[in-house]
Amino acid sequence: MRRIWKEIPRDNKRPQWAGLYVTMNRMGTIVLNRTAHERLGAPEAFHLLFDAANNVIGLKPTVPSMKNAYTVMVSGKHGGRKIAAYRLMTECALHIDETHEFADAEIDPDGILLLNLRTAKISNRALNHPKRGSHAT
Repeated sequence: MRRIWKEIPRDNKRPQWAGLYVTMNRMGTIVLNRTAHERLGAPEAFHLLFDAANNVIGLKPTVPSMKNAYTVMVSGKHGGRKIAAYRLMTECALHIDETHEFADAEIDPDGILLLNLRTAKISNRALNHPKRGSHAT
């Protein structure tokens, strides 16, 4: 059998930061890692979208001057970004008790970041947080 190998290049980016990492907490704050933000074109703002039939949140890159634009804020020291999306939770009656991670976050052909609430899992970082104490399951 003939093998057709593809050599995978290595760069200086740590493996955990190479893919899309997106979370949403109970206050509606959506946090993107630098990679996710850059793959979306490093926008300064997003339009928040919600598909109730499929239970999917969409983040569509835009500019802050557009109507209904949610500005992006710096999060952490590694280039992450966050969007205050509490209104999304109230307008769409979303209930999130723990910080959820969207492991299958993807960018569709229209450049919209898709966050599926049906497949979101409680973040390991939230589960292992010291403040959880004996409440961890």
